[in-house]
Amino acid sequence: MLHPRVGRCCSYSAEPEGRGTQGVAIKTRWKLAIDPSEEAALAENATRCPNVPIKVQLAR
Repeated sequence: MLHPRVGRCCSYSAEPEGRGTQGVAIKTRWKLAIDPSEEAALAENATRCPNVPIKVQLAR
């Protein structure tokens, strides 16, 4: 079983740069671009947060 804080570490609130799962959802929802350093940070975060579902509702 994962430590209870793992889910929190993967969330946007724990990632000031918006690199957690909620940050990914926001970027996806609004189709926002990311730069190469942000892409690298997102990829690194994803390896620490495997199998964390991300729900996205696209903006109209």
